[in-house]
Amino acid sequence: MATTESTEGKRGPQRIGAPAAMRHAAGQLAQLLGCEPGAVSALKRTDEGWSADVEVVEIERVPDTASVMASYRVQLDEHGELLEYERIRRYARGRIDR
Repeated sequence: MATTESTEGKRGPQRIGAPAAMRHAAGQLAQLLGCEPGAVSALKRTDEGWSADVEVVEIERVPDTASVMASYRVQLDEHGELLEYERIRRYARGRIDR
């Protein structure tokens, strides 16, 4: 008996979820910048995929509170591939937003 495959219900790779989007954003940015990200401080689903804000130590100083941090906005497609990134802010690690 021959079988046929139905194309109904077949789709390409599914859109990744929030935890995977956070890992993809931090990991791909780390590869590009050559430094480890500190945290993903924001994550938002967009029409194209995901937008994440990733915090990175740009300049290590002693004491740690004198280190220079940066916040990068990372845009991912629905499968978690990096589309673009930009630095949106630099600040001293010890500085608190008001």
